[in-house]
Amino acid sequence: MSMPGNKVPVLDVRGLKKYFDQRLILNIDHLRLERGRSYLITGNNGAGKTTLLRVLAGLEAAEIDALAYEGSPVDRDDVVRQLAPKVIYLHQQPYLFNTSVAANITFGLKANGIPRHLHKTLLEEALAWAGVAHVAQVPPHRLSGGERQRVALARAKVLNPAILLLDEPTANLDEDARQQVNDLIRQMCDNNHCVVIATHDPELIALQNTVILRLHHAMLTGF
Repeated sequence: MSMPGNKVPVLDVRGLKKYFDQRLILNIDHLRLERGRSYLITGNNGAGKTTLLRVLAGLEAAEIDALAYEGSPVDRDDVVRQLAPKVIYLHQQPYLFNTSVAANITFGLKANGIPRHLHKTLLEEALAWAGVAHVAQVPPHRLSGGERQRVALARAKVLNPAILLLDEPTANLDEDARQQVNDLIRQMCDNNHCVVIATHDPELIALQNTVILRLHHAMLTGF
């Protein structure tokens, strides 16, 4: 589905097809994602929402006719190297290293060559933003589900991604934790990022200034 807009899209995907065995599960003619805009992808369980996010992140292969990032072509066989950490994918149960919250957040800074003298400031800002400074030295296995999700969001935000792909970020959270995570996602949506969320959460679906897309019979439609 082609989205309207005059800006150069942050990500422009044309002719995306994905098969499992002989079954076509994604058949998307045109998907245009713009900076500063948020997209909610809905659809039945098994519709292919997670697969679409993983394809956009370069974590799963698919047939793609053309792919461009901010107007520049991207080699479809080298999406991860060319786009990381500009595009970050978070699973609904994100993997965290069994070290500490602080170490998890700074890992990406080290891996992506962020100057060491900036680490402390960026870490403190991320911890404060996510409301997890009080557990900075706690190993992730001792965190609640909501705390783990907020740490994962902080670990992504500290890298300032252009596109954040969230897979059911509030699934299996209690009401308080769900509200805390939704507040952080809302801030990301309002901060000139492009946030793409696969969700059934009615509160996320009700976010303002979002484009709602439905994945049905392998195709994306707006409503």
